[in-house]
Parts: sequence; structure tokens; C-alpha cells
Amino acid sequence: MTKFRSILVGLGVITQLLPATTRSVRAPDEARRRRVTTGARHTRRAGLRVGAAASAAVLLAACGSAAPKTTPRGDTPRSSSTPTASSSVSRTTTAPAATTTPTTRAAQAPDSTLATPACTNLTKLAAWSNRRLAMLTIAVPVAETAPGNATAEVSAGAGGVLLFGSAAPSNLGSQLTALKSHVPGRLGLLVMTDEEGGGIQHMANLVGSLPWPAWMGRHWTPTQIQQAVARVGSKMAAAQVNMDLAPVVDVDGKNVAPSRTNPDGWRSFSGSTAVVTRDGIAYMNGLSSAHVIPVLKHFPGLGGSSYNSDYGPAHTLPWSTLVTVGIPPFTAAIQAGAPAIMVSNDTVPGLATNPGSLSPTTITYELRGKLHFHGLVLTDSLTAKAISATGFTVPQAAVQALRAGADMVMFGLVRNVSAETTAIASAITSAVANGHLPRSRLINAAAAVLAVRHVNLCRS
Repeated sequence: MTKFRSILVGLGVITQLLPATTRSVRAPDEARRRRVTTGARHTRRAGLRVGAAASAAVLLAACGSAAPKTTPRGDTPRSSSTPTASSSVSRTTTAPAATTTPTTRAAQAPDSTLATPACTNLTKLAAWSNRRLAMLTIAVPVAETAPGNATAEVSAGAGGVLLFGSAAPSNLGSQLTALKSHVPGRLGLLVMTDEEGGGIQHMANLVGSLPWPAWMGRHWTPTQIQQAVARVGSKMAAAQVNMDLAPVVDVDGKNVAPSRTNPDGWRSFSGSTAVVTRDGIAYMNGLSSAHVIPVLKHFPGLGGSSYNSDYGPAHTLPWSTLVTVGIPPFTAAIQAGAPAIMVSNDTVPGLATNPGSLSPTTITYELRGKLHFHGLVLTDSLTAKAISATGFTVPQAAVQALRAGADMVMFGLVRNVSAETTAIASAITSAVANGHLPRSRLINAAAAVLAVRHVNLCRS
């Protein structure tokens, strides 16, 4: 009995710290309780009450009595990413019956960190191997007379094929259909070619011919351009070609054929920024209406370029000039819904020292950051002499292009396409493994390739 009294005396002191609704034993020293001022009670913290409740539980348990259950005021789950020891226990363990702990809202609420994330292409791609992601960012060159030559690369997951040639076979559509059947997961394939008009056409015998863009700009209205391009685009789509590396929206205006010293000339609609903007969007809309993906090129503008980058190092007009002359057609096209843009291999004085395809300033800072372009970014051919002159091999350039913000890399019809494709994929995979290329950047690039094809992995 003496032991019991001493326990009650101790308990009386403790219960003074508890809210009135939680006391099961009245304090024996009533006079002392009354001397506790209201201000003192208000300054006690919720943590002290919890500690008192726990101590009372232990004392009552020693006497064989049941401890009162309390819910401390203001007890909400912590927002800290590093939970305290007590919060971790409340989520993962159950307190023993002999030592009942206060019931808290944190313990009762479901743990939001365990919720299943919503399915997106990004969450699906995160489970892919680096090798498979790398292959999706590569466009493999192939002769349009024998597209089946790219079967091994397509089976390995290549994101696209680039058709080369001067005359397409009459059964190109069936050959491409057979090629697409080898795509892993039947996720589709970008089949692209350069069908600009004039002297830059690879399958005019099959889909019809267009005049040089410079001729269109002088003689056709935007409506006529859109209608003519739509007719050609419809035949391209029927032949299973779903991407055209056109229109050229460089502002050039020189009345010359494209050459080593002038990559544009007649490929440009005009030397007027307003005309190029107007006609470039009409051309883009004509392809889109035929379900062919247009690729506007060559950002940030080749008009007035010093040389053709396919044959050697080249630079554009100064950046300060491009901002007012060369950039507006791209800005307007982006606002009109341009799905894809090709970046040139020229350097831009006053902007960056690397060729545009390898420049994070050109792609990530200007094109994506300032112009808010969220579509597919393709490189120009990485077998261009302007690229090799910088000291990059094609595989090294592919890695740098992805680091810079490009989503898909292209190269020319080299002697051993299979070996080059393998080397590019290996370089990308190794760059991710050694930390030179963030895996998140590779995943985003792969996602852009799927997005322009309207592929939803969560429904496949």
C-alpha cells in the first residue's frame, strides 16, 4: 500500500501537465495546482504533454491500470524528407500492449510516399536499358531502293531511318511496312527524307514534284503553297514516309543554286523575313494536314552563311543580326505548333564557339529556354566536315549533341552504316555509365522521339 501511495503522489505531479480531459487521477496537492498560473500553462509545449502522458501510462501500467488514450494537439506528419526515429517507428511498427503510445494522425494517415506514380512515357522509359534508350535517339541512313538494309538497326530499336536516293521504287510503301514490323513493341518508326522542292527531292518520281522554295515564294500565295505541299505529303504518307526534313526557313534570298559556298540560295523562300515566315508556316501546315511531320531547318538560320558546313567549317551571320532577321520565322513557327526543328552545324558568332548541333547555348538556352520549344530537336548530319573539323568523331559528336539538348542524331550514308550505328549507341551508353551524359537527359530525348510519333507507352 505504501508503494501504491508513493506512485499516486508522483502521478499527481505529472498529471498537472496533462489537459483536464485526460486526467484519470486527481492531484493530491490541490493548493499547489491552483498556484500554477494560466500563463505558465500556455507556454508548455505539446511535446511536454506527450511526454507526461507517456510517463503516466508507465506509472499506471505498474499498478495494473489502463492508460488513458490521448491525441496531442497539432500533431501532423512532418514535411521533412528525413523522418525522425519516432515518425519512422509509427509508420512501420505497432507498440507493445503493455506500453501504449498516444495515437497520432501521422500513424493513421496513409503514407503518400508509397503512392503509385501516374504512368507516363517518362516513367516507362525509366525502366528501359541505356542501350535501348540510346538506339531510340538514332536516325539510321539507308538507300530508299533497299530500306530493308536497316532491318538489324530497326530491330535493335533505332528511332528512325533516313532515306537517300534520287528515285524511289514503286513498292517503297510495302518495303517500309515490312521494315516497321521489326520495331520492338511495334512502337512505330520515323521514316524521313529531304523533300524540299527543286533540286532537293529524293522521291519526286513517286510523290510528285515541287518547285524550288524561292520560286514558290515569288509566284505562289501561302494557300497555293500549302495545297501543293499537302498533295505531295499525302503521297509521301501513302508510301509510309511520315517525316519530311523541310521546310527550310532560312532567310537568304540570293538568286543562286545551293553550293559549297552558299548552302541556301534557291532553298530559301526569300530574303525577306516576313515572306519566309509566311511561306514557311504554309509549307509546314501543308505537310501536317497530310499527316507528315515537318522539320523546320536550320536553326538559328543559315542565310548569309560563310560556307556549306557539309564541306568544312562555317559560320552564320552575327547573332545580333540573326535575332532580328533569322530567328523570327522559327519563333512564329513554334507559336504555330512546329513539332520538330533541325539545328545547323554552323557556329554562330557572338553566341557560341561550337557548331549549333553541339552547342547547349544554341539548343538548351536559346531554342528551348528563350523560344520555349518543346518538340523534337534533330541534329544536322554529324558526318559533316564542320563537325570533324572540331575534333569530334561521329560517336563523340552524338554524345555531345545529346548533352547540348538534341533529341535525335543523324549521320550520312557512310560505308559501314551498321558499324557506325553500333559505335554511336555504345558511345551514348558509355557516356551515361561514366556520368558524362545524365541518364535523365537520355530519357527525355527518347521521350521526345516517342512524343512526335504520338506513341503512348502506357497504352501499348
